[in-house]
Amino acid sequence: MTDLSQSYVSGTSSVPLIGLTIGRQLDETAARYPENDALVVRHQGVRLTWSAFHDAVDTCAAGLLGLGLEPGERLGIWSPNNSEWAIIQFAAAKAGLVLVNINPAYRLSELEYALNKVECAALVTAEAFKSSRYLDMLNELAPELGQCAPGALKSVTLPHLRTVIRLGEDASPGMFNYSDIATHAGTPQRQQLAALADVLQFDDPINIQFTSGTTGFPKGATLTHHNILNNGYFNGQALRLTDQDRVCIPVPLYHCFGMVMGNLMCAAYGATMVYPGEGFDPQDVLQAVEEEQCTALYGVPTMFIAELDHPEFSTFDLSSLRAGTMAGSPCPIEIMKRVIADMHMQDVTIAYGMTETSPVSFQSSPDDSIERRVSTVGRVHPHVEVKIVDENGRIVAPGVTGELLTRGYSVMRGYWNDPEKSSEAIDASGWMHTGDLATIDAAAYCNIVGRIKDMVIRGGENVYPREIEEFLYGHPKILDVQVIGVPDEKYGEELCAWIKLRDGEGASADDIKAFCKGQIAHFKVPRYIEFVDDFPMTVTGKIQKFVMRDQMIEKLGLGQQKTA
Repeated sequence: MTDLSQSYVSGTSSVPLIGLTIGRQLDETAARYPENDALVVRHQGVRLTWSAFHDAVDTCAAGLLGLGLEPGERLGIWSPNNSEWAIIQFAAAKAGLVLVNINPAYRLSELEYALNKVECAALVTAEAFKSSRYLDMLNELAPELGQCAPGALKSVTLPHLRTVIRLGEDASPGMFNYSDIATHAGTPQRQQLAALADVLQFDDPINIQFTSGTTGFPKGATLTHHNILNNGYFNGQALRLTDQDRVCIPVPLYHCFGMVMGNLMCAAYGATMVYPGEGFDPQDVLQAVEEEQCTALYGVPTMFIAELDHPEFSTFDLSSLRAGTMAGSPCPIEIMKRVIADMHMQDVTIAYGMTETSPVSFQSSPDDSIERRVSTVGRVHPHVEVKIVDENGRIVAPGVTGELLTRGYSVMRGYWNDPEKSSEAIDASGWMHTGDLATIDAAAYCNIVGRIKDMVIRGGENVYPREIEEFLYGHPKILDVQVIGVPDEKYGEELCAWIKLRDGEGASADDIKAFCKGQIAHFKVPRYIEFVDDFPMTVTGKIQKFVMRDQMIEKLGLGQQKTA
């Protein structure tokens, strides 16, 4: 049994890291399991074997090169879950393009910032998703699309973007259709693609995912082939995955949960990726599990709660399930018991991590007790080091709370084009400072007990109050604003904004929410608006957000809930 003398753990393993690019791994998987189902996208009626998926990826990769994109350039994707997302993900990796994941809930200001921050040369976009009209927003930012030839955009607002590729059958001025990509995959482009396979290295950056910071501006976490392919692979190790597994993936692909722990994990094992819908719908998930005989299911706790509470839950045959991963926020023990008993997921695991670490650092095991699986986030992942340190950077004793630091293959290259923030996050010894408060017990299990920063986790989405505050400061009537998280039964936490208006000004909660609508993602719009004359402060003038939180919990009658 593990007996720690200090809060440091390293993930020893007899299983080596994969030393391949994502493209090489796909080649090997398709050769080994050509007739296995690779991708099932139920809302599109798409079914591809690994051989067919591999062919589609190669054609798309060659076509992207044929459109004039060059290795190292950034290719954004702004879309809900669909077959094109998966194909673009692997095609970008094969072509040496850096895929930039853009949150489907982003609105105008966020899209503009993301595209310009990493200098996207091309963007693949859906037409719309739910209330987001992607093409309308894009045309608002770049009206020059209406007058330019496809691939020749010259925009004042988006100066680096030259190529827009739209999904769907309709034509749009200034844009290629997704189907046009294949027409540019000629023999020279396929030869270039084949040559690139020998040039690309697994340490090359291949993916940028935006994660908000306390500055209020998203940062582009830059991940390599090695980072994300191996993290997906070792998530599969925890699930005891084989090529016979079929993984239901209702979580968004723009996030590591979907594209790494879902797509890349399946690609490493020859398992099947099953997308039940564009976005999450509990009935779609339950039907997909039954009809596709899924063996594993993903989700944040709120997704599992919605599935278990579906009025027709008992009518679905979920007996094919055995495993899965729950992440994003803590899982109540009663929900875990129901997932194991009623959904047959005896091998369900809990995972903890962050985008900057590809994402998983800790994961529970199917051999752990239910109590361990809900009170901790398991043990350290293979080939990963973790230590818990005090405010002076010294390792603490087991069971003592401190900041969680992680080091190893999974740590990002840095934040794109932001050396200052990168050096703040990753120190000279290669340790990633997570900002999370945690403990590691004598048996090497980790418990996330709080956050140094004020991050709010709403339904699995990480929301940083400072970003919302920066946006609200733009309202002409707002003098000062502080945003906090308060407990919520459905989402874990909800946002609450304390607002101090300028002298003589008046505003309602609806006015503030209307100001946010269409400009920031829906999950960032505060649910509660409190107008105040001042904020609780220390004698040194530091705002006491914990006092604000306690006051709102009492005023709103909210039960105190553990968040991590």
